Amino acid sequence: MKTIKLFAGLFLLLFCLSACAQPGSKSNVADGSNAGLILPKGFAAIKLADNVGKSRHIAITPQGDIYVKQLAANGNKGILLLREEKGTGRAPIIKSFGDYGGTGIAIKNGYLYASSDVDIFRYKLDDKGVVIDPAHPEKIVTGLLERHEHESKSIVLDDEGYIYTNIGAYSNSCQEQDRVKGSPGMQPCPILDSAGGIWRFRADVPNQTYATGTRYATGLRNVVGLHWNKSTNSLFVMMHGRDQLHDLFPQYYDEKQSAELPAETMYELHNGSNCGWPYMYYDQQKHQKMLAPEYGGDGVKQGGENAQDPIVAFPGHLAPNGLLFYTGTMFPEKYRNGAFIAFHGSWNRAPEKQKGYLVAFVPFKNGKPSGDWEIFANNFAGINDITSPRQAAHRPCGLAQGPDGALYVSDDVKGAIYKITYSAK
Repeated sequence: MKTIKLFAGLFLLLFCLSACAQPGSKSNVADGSNAGLILPKGFAAIKLADNVGKSRHIAITPQGDIYVKQLAANGNKGILLLREEKGTGRAPIIKSFGDYGGTGIAIKNGYLYASSDVDIFRYKLDDKGVVIDPAHPEKIVTGLLERHEHESKSIVLDDEGYIYTNIGAYSNSCQEQDRVKGSPGMQPCPILDSAGGIWRFRADVPNQTYATGTRYATGLRNVVGLHWNKSTNSLFVMMHGRDQLHDLFPQYYDEKQSAELPAETMYELHNGSNCGWPYMYYDQQKHQKMLAPEYGGDGVKQGGENAQDPIVAFPGHLAPNGLLFYTGTMFPEKYRNGAFIAFHGSWNRAPEKQKGYLVAFVPFKNGKPSGDWEIFANNFAGINDITSPRQAAHRPCGLAQGPDGALYVSDDVKGAIYKITYSAK
């Protein structure tokens, strides 16, 4: 009898230890694998949601709820509201609405803003951060250009009542024949009249159009990641660099150069900024602005004399889709006011391996980069030697900061939502 009781006691003890070790059984902590991510020491990750649909940008309410913009509406589900269940490590969908797909989503002054590829809407929030009338949003901006290339519209708001959106260039490099070998660039580039830049509108005025907006910055081929930096009170963006240097001008660039060039670039923008596309590109290896081959460049000639310099340059074709300046106190001091960038991953680095599929970090001090960029979170793709983006299990897209200082990352392959936390213990 004593032996039976002893074995029963040992069984209960082992069961308790096993149950208590399960992720989320007692508290919202990451499992031993950190949801498959590779993170710096002291950081942990959980996958709050998975397979919720191709999730683009995300926004977090002061209460900690998660609004997710879906690439496609899939019925009346263009926007999802997820709420984390304490102690489970999961955030189920509690509401869905919006009959349009898109990328941009943001929260400001009691409103949820969201964009399709042609319009920007806003919804009034209640005191709990929940949309009051999801079926009747107010249309703030309408009729934005959408030509089925670089069509996504990211959004961000400043503290003076303005909303900013990217209007991507419907071209690789403004050639007379887009992406045709040897085709010259159009001079001047007519695309810049209505695309290839950042436009600014009032955040509270309905039915604005191009005619009532302001072209805030130009010479930006395509921006998906953008953020208002409160420490500098200015707009920062990440630009996708042009493609196919070797394919279009093999006399000047070999395949390896084309795989690495040009840089993906971060800019600090002000009203009237010109970043030089399509007439130039930035070579992160030479640390120089180069004349684009469509406009007489040969890989040697410099260009862009009147264009501003990027403040950070990354390797080519990583596809930066999210940008966030961290202002929380959960992470170590090193990360305060620094920039996180979600790299969606490349498609055109052949014959080199594809790269990206990670979240990078750039330290900032006094509003300027204060050190080299580094990989912060890696292994979203779930494969080391990736040759095609179709192989990637997940691709980072959106970034958001929670009220407690946690970092959230969205994925637009299957729709995973990651939460990254830090503990010094």
